[in-house]
Amino acid sequence: MNLSLTPRPYPPMPFRFFDSQTLRLSDPQTLYRTGKATREFLYVEDCAEAIVLATEKYNSSEPVNIGAGFEISIKDLVELIAKLTGFKGNPFWDASQPDGQPRRMLNTSRAAKEFGFKSTTDFETGLQKTVACYNSLYREKVSSL
Repeated sequence: MNLSLTPRPYPPMPFRFFDSQTLRLSDPQTLYRTGKATREFLYVEDCAEAIVLATEKYNSSEPVNIGAGFEISIKDLVELIAKLTGFKGNPFWDASQPDGQPRRMLNTSRAAKEFGFKSTTDFETGLQKTVACYNSLYREKVSSL
C-alpha cells in the first residue's frame, strides 16, 4: 500500500492531512486544484484477484485493463475521507493549480469477457479498509509530524 507521508495533492496525502488535522485540531491546510477531476480506484484485494484470474485463465498478449468500473471526483473522495477519519474542518481548494486530466476510468470489459473479472469491493468499503490500515500503520508517525 502506497501511503507515503510525502506531501502531494491527491491520495494518500488526504489521509495524512485529515489524520494530522483530526489529531492536532489545527486549521485546515490547502488542497491543490479544484477537486472536479475524477479518478478510478481499485481496492487492492480486487486487484490481486484480477491478477490471479488473468494468470490462470488469460492466454493472450493483448493488454487488459483491470479496474473498479467506478469513478469519483477528487472533491467527493476528500469529503468521504474526511467523514471516515472524523475530520470536521473545511479544506480550502486552491484552484490556481490545473486539475490535469479531467477523467481517468478504464474500460474493463475485456477483463470481464476474457477471465470473468469484476471488482466486488464497493468503493466506500474499500476506502474504510484502507483508512483502517493507514491508521494501524501510520497514525503514530503522522501525529508526531
